[in-house]
Amino acid sequence: MSNLPTIRPDEAGFSVERLERINAVLRDHVDRGRLAGAVTLLSRFGKVAHFSAVGMRDPATGEALRTDALFRCYSMTKPVVSTMIMMLVEQGRLLITDPVAKYIPAFAATKVAVKRDGVLTLEDQARPMTVQDLLRHTSGLSYEFLAMPELQQMYMDARIFRRSWTSMEHAEALAQLPLNSQPGTRWDYGRSTDILGTIVEIITGSSLGDALREHIFDPLGMDDTGFYVPEGSLHRLAEPMPRDPDTGEAVKLLDVTKPFPFESGGGGLVSSAMDYARFIQMIQNGGVLGSTRLLSRKTVSLMAADHLPEGASIGSDLLPPGHGFGLGFAVRTHDGLAPSPGGAGQFFWSGIAGTTFWIDPEEEFFALLMIQVPPNQREEYRHLFRNLAYGAFGD
Repeated sequence: MSNLPTIRPDEAGFSVERLERINAVLRDHVDRGRLAGAVTLLSRFGKVAHFSAVGMRDPATGEALRTDALFRCYSMTKPVVSTMIMMLVEQGRLLITDPVAKYIPAFAATKVAVKRDGVLTLEDQARPMTVQDLLRHTSGLSYEFLAMPELQQMYMDARIFRRSWTSMEHAEALAQLPLNSQPGTRWDYGRSTDILGTIVEIITGSSLGDALREHIFDPLGMDDTGFYVPEGSLHRLAEPMPRDPDTGEAVKLLDVTKPFPFESGGGGLVSSAMDYARFIQMIQNGGVLGSTRLLSRKTVSLMAADHLPEGASIGSDLLPPGHGFGLGFAVRTHDGLAPSPGGAGQFFWSGIAGTTFWIDPEEEFFALLMIQVPPNQREEYRHLFRNLAYGAFGD
């Protein structure tokens, strides 16, 4: 694993005293039993100004967390797979205006669930779902916990998340279920990026993991990133507190100790902080890291722009006020409205177990938090970390 270049915090415009708050506050959360441990990384002007670990890798053993720990990224897989799709676009192998049914014919017949006067009916798609819809989450595909109640039950009855399935088996099963909304009309966060992963497999003729390894991970030196943790690296896998500190319920995260047939493009990757930081730095640099260019700067600019159609509704509070959505990233559209610092042009995404990152082009700044917590804690730590990181600015 190659480290990114470093810079002294004061040279990067940070107050050393304020920067120390990050570790102090997170260590306090560890001491109070709310958090097992955290790795944090802040970069400015293309160089790392802060990279630190606090707490435990595994509460069961009390072993200290190190900066090379491995974390389940969950939905931070989505920007990586979206990047792979845009690389295929640049190669002329697909268009984002392509209908999804061009690659997975079963989606041509997928119906849309419509509820009128309390009665659920199924209608045809008003227009075909496109690759762009998948990238910006306007496909109508949802997650079980975010869809309308009737669809939630359908998803559960179909046992739609089976890691024993192949990616194509998952896609074809999903195509048999109704959409939560008409394509292009609503931001419905869900399984769209899993379908992008299937399209990657169809076009490249490789498994998603092999395609990402060949085209992104190896070129960027992301040696610790993949869909499972090899046996020789399991001693680096970060674990959560055994019980949710708020509810007392047992915490169970994704099993990443062995490979499964279904490599989820929407939520399956495991990575280290420095590995994922190399991906972020490439995006912040406009598609290039060192001598390795994965994307054109114009393609990155397209990805970081708001693509939500005018008048599209927002299907959940996962997209905060003052934000739209691009091609794989949430995009901040207003300086205000949102409950945390930042400004228009900032783009980011997060994972359900607490991992999060954002890129602030105006400040030439990005930040990354790697933790493993139950889903109900994720918003608390996203806002806490963003407040601490922006609060460390001293210039």
